[in-house]
Amino acid sequence: MDISEKLQQYRYHITRAIVVLLSFSLVLYVAPRFLTILAYFWPLFVSTTVFLVAILAFGGISKLSTEDHGEKAGEGLLDYVAGRAEHIQEAQTLLRE
Repeated sequence: MDISEKLQQYRYHITRAIVVLLSFSLVLYVAPRFLTILAYFWPLFVSTTVFLVAILAFGGISKLSTEDHGEKAGEGLLDYVAGRAEHIQEAQTLLRE
């Protein structure tokens, strides 16, 4: 089997590879450079970073404040609204003192 017969056997693979390479080269040539994209979107990247850092910072602070109380946040208020008698009596004795 000589070279031309082998090329005929793989002609679809070779053609497909050439088309893919040409398409990829065209996309790389036409697409803007990475620094151009970064220069255009840097305010968005910075504001998103600041927002995520603020969420993490306030999330950590609020977790620390709920751990200090010794109960779940708002549990007493929910019990009062639900009308549980023991919490209402505790609140009334605290108000009388």
